Amino acid sequence: MGGKKLVAALFVAVLLLAVGLGLREIIKPLPARRDAPGHLENAVGIIYIDGVIAAGDGGLFSPGGADRLQEDLRRAQDDHTRALVIRINSPGGSAAASQEVFQEIERVRNKGKVVVVSMADVAASGGYMIACAADHIVASPASITGSIGTIIDASHAEGLYELLGIEYEVIKSGPYKDALSPGRSLTEEERLFFQEMIDDIYNQFVDLVAERRSLGREEVLAVADGRILTGKQALEAGLVDQLGNLYDAIDKAAELADIPGEPQIYRYRTRDFWTRFAVGGRDAGLAQLRPLFEHLLFLLP
Repeated sequence: MGGKKLVAALFVAVLLLAVGLGLREIIKPLPARRDAPGHLENAVGIIYIDGVIAAGDGGLFSPGGADRLQEDLRRAQDDHTRALVIRINSPGGSAAASQEVFQEIERVRNKGKVVVVSMADVAASGGYMIACAADHIVASPASITGSIGTIIDASHAEGLYELLGIEYEVIKSGPYKDALSPGRSLTEEERLFFQEMIDDIYNQFVDLVAERRSLGREEVLAVADGRILTGKQALEAGLVDQLGNLYDAIDKAAELADIPGEPQIYRYRTRDFWTRFAVGGRDAGLAQLRPLFEHLLFLLP
C-alpha cells in the first residue's frame, strides 16, 4: 500500500506542476512584436490547428479555438513571411467556426501569400473544409481525411424519466423552442426542419469543395457521404494534391512563393500548453515531463 500511495503522490505532484506550467503560459503576456522581423522576409510561416474546431479562443484544453486561429491568420496577412503552411490535426467541429477560419485563409491568399496545408494524423470534416482554402494540400498516405458531411445528434431520455418517476414539462414561446430536448422525441415537422438545415450546410460544403478542388459536383458527391479516406485515397479522388510530410509542405510552399534556397521557418504561436504536454511539443520542460507522467499513469492501479 505504501508504494501505491507514493506513486499516487508523485502523480499528483507532476499533475500540479504541469497545471502550474500551463497557467504560466496563459498568464504570460504575448510579446509586443506582432510581425515577423524583416530578416524573415523569405520565411515560411507555420500555423497549427490542433483538436476540435470550435468558436471562441479555445481555452486550456481546446487548442482549436477559431478566434485564436483567426488572430494568427490576421497576423500572417501583413507580416514579412512569403508563404504560410497550415498544419492540421483535427477531426473537424463546428461548421460555422470552420467557415470563419476558411475565410481568414482566403484573405491571406488574397494578400498574395502562398498557403499550403499539411495534414497530420487527421484533417477531416471541418478540418478538410479549412484545407480547401489552401493553394496546395499535402497529406501523408495514411492521413485520415474526407468525412464531408454534416450532422446533428440528440439523445432522448423520456423512457429513463418515466422509470425514475420524473415528470417532464416545458413552457415555450413556439413549437420548435424545445426541439432536441432530451425530454421528448422529435416530431415529424421537427425532423423535416432539421433535415433542411443539415442539407443546406451540407450543400454549402459540397459546393465549396467542388469549386476549390476544381471538381464536378457529381465527383464530390461520390465521396461526400460522410466516409473517411486515407491520404492516398484522397489523392486518387482529387481531394489532395500531394503525398508527403510537414517538410514536404514547407518545401512546396517555398517553391510556390519563389523563395530561394532553404527557407527559414517562423511559427506564429507556440502550441497551447496541453497540446505541447500531450505530444511532447516544442517546450523542452514539458517534453521532459511527459515520460514521467506516462510512467506514473502505467503504475497506478
